[in-house]
Amino acid sequence: MIADLIAQTGGLAWTVVAFIVALSIIVGVHEYGHYIVGRWSGIRAEVFSLGFGPRVAAWRDRRGTVWQIAAIPLGGYVRFLGDENAASAGPGQAVDPALARQTLGGAPLWARFATVAAGPVFNFVLAALVFAGVIAWQGIATDRVVVGSLAPAPPGIVNELRPGDEVLAVGGQPVADWGALFRLTETLPPAAAQDWRVRREGAEITVRAPDPAPPRISGVAPRSAASAADLRPGDVVMAVEGRPISRFTELRPAVEAADGRPVTLRVWREGAGETDFVLVPRRQDLPTATGFENRWLIGVTGGEGYLRPATRTPGPLEALGMGAQQTWDVIWGSVTGIAAMISGQIGRCNLSGAISIAEVAGDAASAGAGNFFWLIAVLSAGIGFLNLLPIPVLDGGHLAFYTWEALAGRPPSARAMDILTRVGMALVLMLMVFGLSNDIMCR
Repeated sequence: MIADLIAQTGGLAWTVVAFIVALSIIVGVHEYGHYIVGRWSGIRAEVFSLGFGPRVAAWRDRRGTVWQIAAIPLGGYVRFLGDENAASAGPGQAVDPALARQTLGGAPLWARFATVAAGPVFNFVLAALVFAGVIAWQGIATDRVVVGSLAPAPPGIVNELRPGDEVLAVGGQPVADWGALFRLTETLPPAAAQDWRVRREGAEITVRAPDPAPPRISGVAPRSAASAADLRPGDVVMAVEGRPISRFTELRPAVEAADGRPVTLRVWREGAGETDFVLVPRRQDLPTATGFENRWLIGVTGGEGYLRPATRTPGPLEALGMGAQQTWDVIWGSVTGIAAMISGQIGRCNLSGAISIAEVAGDAASAGAGNFFWLIAVLSAGIGFLNLLPIPVLDGGHLAFYTWEALAGRPPSARAMDILTRVGMALVLMLMVFGLSNDIMCR
């Protein structure tokens, strides 16, 4: 019991640390965007803070800006000259008229717009760079279907493939690229072993090897039934409810047939042998080509097989392009997700709060540096998008006010600004409470 308590405490501490590190990086970059573009635009920053509350450590640079670390590591802010608060909302404080140009409120419209927009833009840039870095570090599969390495397999699984083999056909069906290999699951009958035609040392030979998409788990979703049961990447599902399976796609109908009832999986794990795991599927909304669908899920991904592809390192421009595309995918996914939630296509549980994000951060950090940095990129893109929503107190709210000023030739009235700011603050607090309630209720 004491050992379990220690393990739980250690896991909680790891989750908190991972969350704080991820949040500090994302917020730090966001606020630095505000700071540096504001400085370039002639707006003076008085305080750059990581965290809120009492000051823990601080130093003043030659420009007079105080850089500080505060006691509550759940965000950060830049306070410009004349700001009334950390959100740069409200009428602002009185300053020497000679210094008005150095305040956010007294700067030209273009400078205010650029300074406020820089926060989300820097988040998007961070996301694209991190995505690109992870992609370059991990490499991408070669165009030809060449075996890079082989993953461990359960005893009795025949696998005559070798690193360096170029796959030409499986089960008599030609394989031109990696996509074609994975699409074989649509036409190739599942079997424990298949005939693989490969080119090895210049000669074409036929070998026996497992199905191209065996029931091997490649990923486990945080806060899922699989995560709760302690399933891990690399585990191989041997049977579902006592029925042997040979392909990952055989899991789905078995889980759906259970209709929410517990499902028993016979799982092989390297070094541990075979063990029974009991999972309770959970209903979740999944994006499709035409919208969303609600399904029973256990929270595993797979189908990659026992072979790992040979990889190559992409060039800088190729990696950056892929990173930018991934960033756009996150942004577009956020747009469609919010639209679907508002329209009622998906349920409220798809909006998570700080607890869920912290748990995901802890799981990603435990899974390795690549997963953790990938999560940072995803969160950075998502936070950048959320900050662009036209809600007062968020960056998007400020940009909406500036857009009104540009079109109308004058800023909104002080009374309107005050009312809208209060409404915006209430909306943000409601969203935070809503997300936290989902973290507790949607398990």
